[in-house]
Amino acid sequence: MDKQLVDNLKRELSGVLEFLKNDLGQIRSGRANPALVENIKIDAYGSKMNLKEVASILVPDAKTLLIQVWDKGLINSVVKGIEESRLGLTPNIEGQNIKLIVPPLVEERKKELTKLLHDKLEQARIRIRRGRDEVWHKVQNLEKEKKISEDDKFRAKDELQKVVDEYNKKVKEMGEGKERELK
Repeated sequence: MDKQLVDNLKRELSGVLEFLKNDLGQIRSGRANPALVENIKIDAYGSKMNLKEVASILVPDAKTLLIQVWDKGLINSVVKGIEESRLGLTPNIEGQNIKLIVPPLVEERKKELTKLLHDKLEQARIRIRRGRDEVWHKVQNLEKEKKISEDDKFRAKDELQKVVDEYNKKVKEMGEGKERELK
């Protein structure tokens, strides 16, 4: 199969995994994790910025996030952004820092988050299949145009499936890891 097609597919699928990783990081698991808050939008310097662009986010223990805002003048904006994020976290100002206690999850919420997790995993698998189908269509066109042989087409199909299986396995592993966090 054309190496260019495989490389493009791998690049696209790596983007799918990166997007999934960021998505899964925002699912609250009852454990303190910087990914939970790092992309919260904050009004800063006349524009919207991610929290991670205006503060350091530390994890002193499994239930606490400590946000060290670099500019004291932004503390109230950070608090407001956290409150508006609907994460259910209550910010406590301690000097120049903001402390967040991540409460444990109740069983009903764990079930909701597990369902959300499975939806996100399925969306990633759909995007992987869509990428595979696009490349397969291109390979079939190459064969129709007599640029590759029928044997090359079927070798390409096998190679394509190996790449898809590899990325589906990574999606599964990411999902299993997040599911362990939710329990």
